[in-house]
Amino acid sequence: MKLPLKTEPTNICILRLSAVGDVCHMLPIVRTIQKHWPNTEITWIIGQLEYSLVCDIPNIKFIIFDKSKGFSAYISLQRHLKNKSFDVLLHMQMSLRASIASLLVKAKIKLGFDRDSAKDLQWLFTNHKLHKPSSGHVIDNFFNFIETLGISERHLKWDIPLPPAALEFAKQQIPDSPIFVISPCSSMAYRNWNIASYAAIADYANAEYGFTIVLTGGPSEIEQYYGAKISKQANTKIINLISKTNLKQLSAILSRATVLLSPDSGPAHIATAVNLTVIGLYATTNAQRAQPYLSQKYTIDKYPEAILEKFNKKVSQLPWGTRVRDLGTMDRITIDDVKQKIDLFCADNNITKFKSV
Repeated sequence: MKLPLKTEPTNICILRLSAVGDVCHMLPIVRTIQKHWPNTEITWIIGQLEYSLVCDIPNIKFIIFDKSKGFSAYISLQRHLKNKSFDVLLHMQMSLRASIASLLVKAKIKLGFDRDSAKDLQWLFTNHKLHKPSSGHVIDNFFNFIETLGISERHLKWDIPLPPAALEFAKQQIPDSPIFVISPCSSMAYRNWNIASYAAIADYANAEYGFTIVLTGGPSEIEQYYGAKISKQANTKIINLISKTNLKQLSAILSRATVLLSPDSGPAHIATAVNLTVIGLYATTNAQRAQPYLSQKYTIDKYPEAILEKFNKKVSQLPWGTRVRDLGTMDRITIDDVKQKIDLFCADNNITKFKSV
C-alpha cells in the first residue's frame, strides 16, 4: 500500500494510550475518519483511565493497555491482537512504552511522526512518516496523520457520550444557575497557579457576576489540598467536588457549567469536548500547542516571556514544545489578567455584572 490511500482501508489501528487531554484531542480525528470512511473498522489501543472517558463511543473496538501491569500489559495486548492484521497503524504517541506496543501490531503501513519531531526514537518503529513537521496545536498535528492518509476534510466534532447516571449526578451536585468551574491543578505542579489567586478569582466571579463557584479535580493529595485551601480562603461559598467525580461525572458537571478556569490539564480539554468555554492559564507550556482548541480568545499566555527569561531566546528559536518547569512561573499570570478574561467572556455572552446584596 502507498500513501496517500486511493481507496478506503478495511481497518485502521490507532495507538494513543494517554493522557486524558491528548485522548480528547484525538476525538475530532476519529470522528473525521468515521465520517470519511464509514466502512473502515477502527481499533484503538488506549490506557485504562482514558478508556473510561471514551469507552461508549460507538463503532470503535477498544483494546485497553494497562501500564500499571508492567510486562503483563504487553502479553495481554499480544493476546488481543493475535491473528489480527491492519491496513494502517497510526502510531500517535511518542513514548518508548507505546513504541514497544507498536511492535505487536501487524500493519502494512505504520505511520508515525517525522524524524525531526519524534521523541524516544519513535521514528524507528514506523515505516511511513508525516508529510509535515510537527508544529502548531496538538490537534492540528494529529490531523496531519489522516491528511497523510489522504483525508483533507476536518470534522471538529468531539461528542463524548454522557450516560444518564452521570447527568443525574451532575444535576444533583450543582444548581441550575450560572456556574464558574475552577479546575485548579494540572498533573504537573509547575503548571499550577497559586491558591490565593484562585480564591480571589472565585470571589470576583461570584461578587461581580453572581456565579456559583465549583471546584473540580482528582483524588491526589495536592488537588485535595488546593480544594481545601481555596475553599477556606475564599469569602464566597464554594461547592468543592475535588476527588468526588469520575471522568464521566466530571464531563457531565462541565456540560452544565458556564465557563471553566484551568491550567493546561485534562479537564481543560474535556471542557472543549462538551462545548464549554475555557479560560486557560498558560506560562510553562506553549499555548499555541496546547491551549483549549475552541477557546483561544480567552487564553492567558505568558509562555513567550517565560521562555525569554529562562533561555534568553524567542519561542521560534527553541524546539517546539519546550517547557519551562520552574515553580513560580505561573505567577506571571496576575489576578487582573484573569479578571479581564472573565469580563470579556461575560461581555461576549451577555452576562451582566451582578452585585450581591
